[in-house]
Amino acid sequence: MIGIVVVSHSHALAEAAIDLVGQMLPDANVPLINAAGADGGTDFGTDAAVISEAITEADQGDGVLVMIDLGSAVMSTEMALEFVDPDVASRVRVSAAPLVEGLTGAAVRAAGGADLKAVAAAAEAAYQGKRSEVSSLGEYAAEIPDSGNAEKGPESTDTDLSKATGAEARTGDPETDGQSENIIDLRILDQVGLHARPAALLAAALGGFDSDIEAYVYPTLEAAQSGQEAEAGPVDAQSMMMLVSLGAKYEQILRLVVSDPAEAPEVFKAAVECNPGAFERA
Repeated sequence: MIGIVVVSHSHALAEAAIDLVGQMLPDANVPLINAAGADGGTDFGTDAAVISEAITEADQGDGVLVMIDLGSAVMSTEMALEFVDPDVASRVRVSAAPLVEGLTGAAVRAAGGADLKAVAAAAEAAYQGKRSEVSSLGEYAAEIPDSGNAEKGPESTDTDLSKATGAEARTGDPETDGQSENIIDLRILDQVGLHARPAALLAAALGGFDSDIEAYVYPTLEAAQSGQEAEAGPVDAQSMMMLVSLGAKYEQILRLVVSDPAEAPEVFKAAVECNPGAFERA
């Protein structure tokens, strides 16, 4: 399993972010190590020695993702990697994703047994998912600066990010008649809709499958089966942030399209058992 190290200037901030993940994934065994703060976590700052120890502790042989906040966190992590055993260091990747959302997305993918590349991609997808959510606020959504700004970087585009994460910012329908063996239609029973916690549990449950799994949202089962255009989707159903970005509401239909029909029965079972009472077969 992939281990995750959190490097922040504030020990309390990192601890709170880790606790948030624990609330969303109470049964996950993902190694989440707090390497934040200076002077044993009692002061603000970062400590290369603490980070190197955390990386060694988090490593279980499959790799370690380091989540950072800002400034010296990058420099301290770079220095820490000089202290770590070269074999362990070769399995480390440092993410530039937003700390809270990125950590949550990465932990969900790690809990599903994904490899380091997929876990890192899930962290990076956090920006895309959150941006999609906020854009639904219309005039209240803050304007996104042009590419080349400090937030996105000079080479980053939404298209690049969607390709990297397997999620496309478009609305459409699966290429199917709605009756194929690789389609699973679920009715959402959570009255709040597909919010962060059920999305995290669902993404983690689906993360262990080899299939690519896309998710769509329809207002009713009749709409889904009649060939009506989906309200949202497709997005990567193995990414918590992308599931949340669908904005799926109570009693709407969440359609999962599984690339390998042979895995569809197990995907259905995992979906309804990951969070009892949250979904039912439509």
